[in-house]
Amino acid sequence: MRWVALTAVAPVAWGTNYFVTHEFLPADRPLYGAALRALPAGLVLLALRRQRPHGAWWWRSAALGLLNMSVFFVLVYTASQLLPTSVASTVMAVSPLTMMLIAWPLVSERPRTSHLACAAIGLAGVCLMLLTGAEGVSVPGVLASAAAMLVSSFGHILAKRWSADTDVLASTAWQLTAGGLLLLPVAAAVEGPPPTLSTPTLLAFGYVALIATALAFAAWFTGLRHLPTGTVGLIGLLNPVAGVLLGTAAAGETLTVQQMCGMVLVLAGVVLGQPKRAGRRDSSQALPDPVADERPAQAPSTRNPP
Repeated sequence: MRWVALTAVAPVAWGTNYFVTHEFLPADRPLYGAALRALPAGLVLLALRRQRPHGAWWWRSAALGLLNMSVFFVLVYTASQLLPTSVASTVMAVSPLTMMLIAWPLVSERPRTSHLACAAIGLAGVCLMLLTGAEGVSVPGVLASAAAMLVSSFGHILAKRWSADTDVLASTAWQLTAGGLLLLPVAAAVEGPPPTLSTPTLLAFGYVALIATALAFAAWFTGLRHLPTGTVGLIGLLNPVAGVLLGTAAAGETLTVQQMCGMVLVLAGVVLGQPKRAGRRDSSQALPDPVADERPAQAPSTRNPP
């Protein structure tokens, strides 16, 4: 359960990221916003581990950095600016089903019936939270959020497959650094000079880079290392819960009865899908007989059988 608790740090931090990005970061600089999220986080983790990529990890870091950091962060940044916090975080909750389906061919983890059922429960809750009939929901924003979910699901399972024998913090640092370095020249070419950052914006970038990125991704990839993909995916359903609650508390968004019912279903899917504690030993297993063990061994009978 400690791995479950550690993994839960990631979706909760990601749920808060939508609000911080929407409220404090420049809306017209998604490429710089993604680069300033990835590169500082990667450098901090590199300073903690001080390990360089080796062998195949040079190109793996670039590939995973492109998927998990560069493309994903740009899409999330765009979705955060176009959608309310609750909607942006809710679309990502389809990821449990996506991750389970992708994990089947890539890491040979066949989806469990219980995980699929809990994902369906959580997805029903997501629909209740999202389909509120509210006006002004941006279709490009929803598409950006859905694309981010697909890209990250594939990238996370690929990282699980490749990172079995690699230090988690080191591989996370390599991905973040590679993703940030890939973004910088593209941002300079498309968006021009870096934006001027005020003190609140710098603090917001600090939170996004250190908490919602460095800490969150280290926790998430650690969970993928120690838990089944279905379990980790279901923990990701905490993302929309955190986003909706923060959007309600800090951004003044209205929490309806329908959204509350959806939130209950989401939490039920998360709780029911977690590993069960070891129960009693199976009664079909033979238990040692201490009395029999203490009996002296009898010599085999020499009598002929009847």
